[in-house]
Amino acid sequence: MRLDNQRESGNIENRRSERGFGRGSGLGFGGGGSSGMGGLLGAFLPLILSKFGVGGLLVAGALFLAFNFFGQGGGMGLAPRQSTPLGQAPAPAAKNVQPADQFVAKVLATTEDTWGKIFAERGARYPQPTLVLFEGGVRSACGGASSASGPFYCPADQKVYLDTAFFDQLARQFGAPGDFAAAYVIAHEVGHHVQTVTGISEQVARAQSRASKVEANQLQVRMELQADCYAGVWASHNRDILDEGDFAEGVRAAQSIGDDTLMTAAGRRVVPDAFTHGTSEQRVRWLTRGFKAGNPDACDTFSVPYGQL
Repeated sequence: MRLDNQRESGNIENRRSERGFGRGSGLGFGGGGSSGMGGLLGAFLPLILSKFGVGGLLVAGALFLAFNFFGQGGGMGLAPRQSTPLGQAPAPAAKNVQPADQFVAKVLATTEDTWGKIFAERGARYPQPTLVLFEGGVRSACGGASSASGPFYCPADQKVYLDTAFFDQLARQFGAPGDFAAAYVIAHEVGHHVQTVTGISEQVARAQSRASKVEANQLQVRMELQADCYAGVWASHNRDILDEGDFAEGVRAAQSIGDDTLMTAAGRRVVPDAFTHGTSEQRVRWLTRGFKAGNPDACDTFSVPYGQL
């Protein structure tokens, strides 16, 4: 990705001095999902589609940034806001800033510009999320979370939470290296923010509360695939900064984090009723769909029969 001339977002909160554990809503590496839900109930389908279907505001995803992007060295230029637990002195900024932070700030800025423009074209204002950098564990309005559960979005405080050590894990453990693969993950989480500010998450949560476990899981799959599609829309609007092969990196990342692939890698039996994020094939399909369309209206995963997702 060519980010040298891109601005850095100011919506970065560095909380690496904090520790916490719990749940969040992420890409599917572990833990529960605050923004992902389960199967669509027939009684709620007309409501969801009428408000958020083909004509609704839909928004895009969150992604990651590879460490080797910063291998050339140089100054960071990033001055994230510090958030320190009560009773503790702020940690020195130089100690908390890491090489990947600048990449994160620049990718987040491209999501702000992209979705700001999309919302403006539809007569609305895009409320930008904050991205919290943490290390090991963190406390959010959705509870505590550890790095083991991966990046996540908390709708209660409208913040994306990211431990940049995950970039290395994405490359080594999941076989998805590259700056765009990293960026795809940030954009996916931003997609959950779009679902929150447009009201989709709330409507789906209501449906899930009345659903069976299998139906709730299916609704969550729809949410996650929509966030993947939004990530594709974001990428489509930023083709001018993509290098040849970048999108293929995102495809490899999507393939590596499908429910079926993760279950197989963990030595578990593949149980479709337990899926919460979609298969590898589905994740690639919806990411690609958003990229080709460049239009969030193409990301209506709620009007497609579940078996055809």
